[in-house]
Amino acid sequence: MRSLAVDFPTHLREGFRLGRDAEAHLPRDASAVFVVGMGGSAIAADLVRGVTDVETSVLLSVGRGPTLPRGARKRSVAVLTSYSGNTWETLAAYDAASRQGADRVVMTSGGRLAERAEKDGVPIVVLPPGLPPRSAVGYILGGLLGVLDTQFPESNEGRVDRIASHLAERQAEYSASTGAPAKLARRIGKRIPQFYGDAASAALARRWKTQVEENAKRLAHFDQFPELLHNAIVAWDAMTAAEARRWAVIAVEPSGLDPSTSAGMAHLGRLLVRKGVVADRVVFRSEDRLDALLDGVSFGDHFSLHLAALGHVDPYEVHAIDRLKTAVARR
Repeated sequence: MRSLAVDFPTHLREGFRLGRDAEAHLPRDASAVFVVGMGGSAIAADLVRGVTDVETSVLLSVGRGPTLPRGARKRSVAVLTSYSGNTWETLAAYDAASRQGADRVVMTSGGRLAERAEKDGVPIVVLPPGLPPRSAVGYILGGLLGVLDTQFPESNEGRVDRIASHLAERQAEYSASTGAPAKLARRIGKRIPQFYGDAASAALARRWKTQVEENAKRLAHFDQFPELLHNAIVAWDAMTAAEARRWAVIAVEPSGLDPSTSAGMAHLGRLLVRKGVVADRVVFRSEDRLDALLDGVSFGDHFSLHLAALGHVDPYEVHAIDRLKTAVARR
């Protein structure tokens, strides 16, 4: 798992090439793009949306389930993502996209999804097989950027290559026991982590949460500023000191927060410290929004692996998911 985390920059670069080369580029007059997937597939789309919302005219929506919104119809595009190719929700959404008349693009390493797409003549971004699905996020994220490349004012090829090079330079620190992710893991210790982000980094907070749950085998939570200042802050304020010691809050932030949101976060931070909650901020500074988000993904992946090491658990196995799939298949 550590090796796969270190290879994230390579996966990103290769995924972009696969997306560009799949002849699945979207028409510039596409009315909307719907990306459907579960787990890392959906989170990759959430992260891409953090860029497309600002830099393109594409209305990108992310679905986590077997259906598509009623708005998915002719002149809209459905990108169906399933690393294994056997995720039942994505297979159902593939059929729903056909019924609703949307153009389809598939991203998978094989399975029934690839078989159906080949039979139907649907463009396929073929992902390398043999990875834990959560470790394929670089391929899927890069692949989505490749598929969507024509929607940007100019190609992202040079941008992705530059960001991948920057990320590669950070891997030695991020994987080391003396690096920032390892230090944060030791600071959190056995506490239950809450990951907070604003509109631009909520997907990043969600990625950290799911990585901690799958890699470190520990429950985690995520929430979004400024919404949480209208509800969660009440619960924090009412918490006893004894209970507060069980929790940790980490705010993941790109540079350039809205001043009002920043002030609200600072107020909450002071409240948490008074209560005895371990509170920290991890800021990813870059003039390039995509660079900041991808740096955050890499940092968080390594952080979750350091937590796994501290807990003496195997980050690779996910037996609970395997048992669930077996149980569902028997029904």
